[in-house]
Amino acid sequence: MALIKTSYGRRSFLKTSAMAGGGLVVGFSWLASCNPSPKEVAEMPKEWFEINGYLKIGDNGMATIMSPNPEIGQNVKTSMPMIVAEELDIDWNNVLVEQAPLNTAIFIRQLAGGSQSIRQGWDGLRMAGATARHMLKQAAAKQWEVPVEDVTTEAGVIHHKSSNRSVGYGEVASLAATLTAPEEVELKSLDEFKIIGTATRNVDGKKIVTGKPLFGIDQYEEGMLTAMIVHPPAFGLTLKSFDDAEARKMPGIKDVFSIKTYEKGKAKSMFDADAFPELIVVVGNSTWEVMNAKKTIKAEWQPFEGYEEEFANFSGDGSFSVKVPGGMENTNSHKEKMEALSAKLAKEARKDGDPASAFKKAAKIVERSYTAPFLAHNTMEPMNFFANVTADKAILSGPIQTPEFMEKSVSSRIGLPLDKIEIQMTRQGGGFGRRLYGHFVVEAAVISQKMKAPVKLVYTREDDMSFGNYRPAYHARYRAALDEDNNLIGFHVRAGGIPESPLFANRFPAGAVENYLAESWDVPSNISVGAFRAPRSNFIAGAEQSFLDEVAEAAGKDPIEFRIELFEKAKNNPVGENNDYDAERYAGVLKLAREKSGWNGNTTGNVYRGVSAYYCHNSYVANILDMEMKEDKPVVKKVFCAVDCGLVVNPIAATNMVEGGTVDGIGHAMYSGLTFKDGKPEQVNFDRYRLIRHSEAPKDIEVHFVKNNEHPTGLGEPPFPPIMGALANALYKATGQRHYDQPFITKRPVVS
Repeated sequence: MALIKTSYGRRSFLKTSAMAGGGLVVGFSWLASCNPSPKEVAEMPKEWFEINGYLKIGDNGMATIMSPNPEIGQNVKTSMPMIVAEELDIDWNNVLVEQAPLNTAIFIRQLAGGSQSIRQGWDGLRMAGATARHMLKQAAAKQWEVPVEDVTTEAGVIHHKSSNRSVGYGEVASLAATLTAPEEVELKSLDEFKIIGTATRNVDGKKIVTGKPLFGIDQYEEGMLTAMIVHPPAFGLTLKSFDDAEARKMPGIKDVFSIKTYEKGKAKSMFDADAFPELIVVVGNSTWEVMNAKKTIKAEWQPFEGYEEEFANFSGDGSFSVKVPGGMENTNSHKEKMEALSAKLAKEARKDGDPASAFKKAAKIVERSYTAPFLAHNTMEPMNFFANVTADKAILSGPIQTPEFMEKSVSSRIGLPLDKIEIQMTRQGGGFGRRLYGHFVVEAAVISQKMKAPVKLVYTREDDMSFGNYRPAYHARYRAALDEDNNLIGFHVRAGGIPESPLFANRFPAGAVENYLAESWDVPSNISVGAFRAPRSNFIAGAEQSFLDEVAEAAGKDPIEFRIELFEKAKNNPVGENNDYDAERYAGVLKLAREKSGWNGNTTGNVYRGVSAYYCHNSYVANILDMEMKEDKPVVKKVFCAVDCGLVVNPIAATNMVEGGTVDGIGHAMYSGLTFKDGKPEQVNFDRYRLIRHSEAPKDIEVHFVKNNEHPTGLGEPPFPPIMGALANALYKATGQRHYDQPFITKRPVVS
């Protein structure tokens, strides 16, 4: 057992409450994302003793855990309650889960993003379960008049073995609730885990496959109206005027008007990013009627002058400024600007040793450039939100990754205090960062307030794809200096993008090369961007890993051995003090992937192999990708994934995330891209925007987790970036051609 002081946790998070009729309620705001669903085999309690945001114990011993965080498919709704249930020492079949509403007074970080839910919730969730278990033991000991040290628990039952007595949790919950929470609790040792580490099914699985209404798009309320928007057709334009005469004549249409999503002078959070703050809104009885009326709107748009916007930092203790230039942007001019800036000196982000001298005396220099286009998130469920705003209350419901931030934004915009705003979270049909930016939540509130009626705002696929908040366009130029013995003596990366740089100056190979230089640049744009699965890493990983393979080839070394040599240097004699990775764990995933794949560096038959490894969001992932050529087309046969994300809470969920990230990464690198002509996106639906097809996904993905006792780290994003490098390296082996520009296959679908 590990003895953990809980004074900080109790002050900040833990609350106990005895309610009428008894029962134990343990509240914990660190429950940053937990949630299992009812077990059909269990009988429901006759009475629940509950408080929002708390662990509840029923009179029959069943426990319910409220899930404060949004569920976007990462399966935290199953995995985080497993942590609580483990320390509570209850049978998993007796655990229920409910989705909590937004409650900032109780919960902390009600946010889905950054692959942080399990990592940040780990200690607190364990303490919550362990504290509840201890109080139940105290209650039983008090009833039996025995020392609490003589009392044990197992699967929701408390035992006093010397007197052969036992009692269920539900039978002592009322007494336990009157006791003082302990200053210290014992946490289980890892070898005592019975729930954590077991493959556990998604608690919403049956509801999903049977079509139960879980998602925002399913929302329906009697008397609810449907709203849709019309926004400028191109970035750089704003609304001048519109003619809605035809739309108003159409059946089912209630109103047509313009709104400003945000008002000038009002504070904006970093998640209020919004390309088109003035919109035309069409409101009617049904989606079909509103969609048809939209088509008849005759709008006139005009260019806007450049401006600057201020956004609050994530923590709210500062702000940052964003320049939004005027003008109509084009992909061709974007490429020209990026090429020009990549050839110039840029802002120095890190410098070790004397890179200039290293390149001067190099026997061999390898230099390559890599690019990637804007990407749309394309969640399966387009943006939508329900709002019912009255004079004294606003109830909102839908899929949003940042409910706490949006609550404040809605309050500021519609003029109601925070305690009058209620945001309910539905399950989300994908997020990938797109639903961090909740302008559509504010839009729904503004529309409902104007209509004085409940409204569901729905985006079409075209609305969503052409609205913005894309993955930025990127460019990276790499140089490597080799000496006469083919040792890497200098490394230089200069990376930038529109409108941000993808550079991570302190990541590998920083720390492994004596002479190292990292530079950064960016180009302002009026095309709005936002976080995209594994922000910045989603490009720079593939570029870096492709380049390292080419350097290994120039040095005449096996690509895995070449990387491991560098990790040994970073481990035994690191350069600099700010290296943000653990070289031993980094090398560990490469070695595991090599072992499981049987890598020998050679092509076997018609199978061509590529390797890659990357660290982001506190986790390490290595890939070995096997490719075949069939009818001159590349086919991904198999991918070996080695992952170090610390202790794996739920192997099913973890494996699913690795598989999904792998397929997603291959698809975006191979096919996806968004281009612009005179500010207008040229791909606004799937007839032109290419996503991976089922038949193009790997035929097999073999996932292996490093077994260690490290605390759990991120997993929603880390599997996504490295696969792109493995894909590029396998393509080179298969075709003899290096791929420097994503997407690797640029042919667009034929449009009739």
